[in-house]
Amino acid sequence: MFNKYFEEYKIGETWTSTGRTITESDLVMFSSFSGDWFPLHTDKEYAANTHFEQRIAHGMLILSVTTGLLRFEPGIVVAFYGMDKVRFTNPTFIGDTIYLNATVIDLKEKGQSQGVVTVLQEVKKQTEEVVAVLEMKILMNKHTLE
Repeated sequence: MFNKYFEEYKIGETWTSTGRTITESDLVMFSSFSGDWFPLHTDKEYAANTHFEQRIAHGMLILSVTTGLLRFEPGIVVAFYGMDKVRFTNPTFIGDTIYLNATVIDLKEKGQSQGVVTVLQEVKKQTEEVVAVLEMKILMNKHTLE
């Protein structure tokens, strides 16, 4: 998705990623890394007694995994610029396969050599239910002629 120069993007342009299945190991490793051991993610018995009836993936785990589904081209991508309007709309369970649909919704010039591409991301699972929605901003280089 982020593999071309700023001025090559068009508002309305779309892209769909490949999928990735969320595993129990993902939840355990993310808990270890982040320190987030909330029982809804890590305690099978606790989660069974919630309205989800089973463990769910951490929202931040889902955002982290979807970052890995994107293509960031070194030399073109300058930096992750931020996220806005993040919402987790449905649970992601162990065994769900997530992917994302992305649509360019805004392009802002940032000086003579860079610009910010804003993409609406809908993270979906195999049932096509949306599990997360956000606007991601990436600072991109412009193509410069020498």
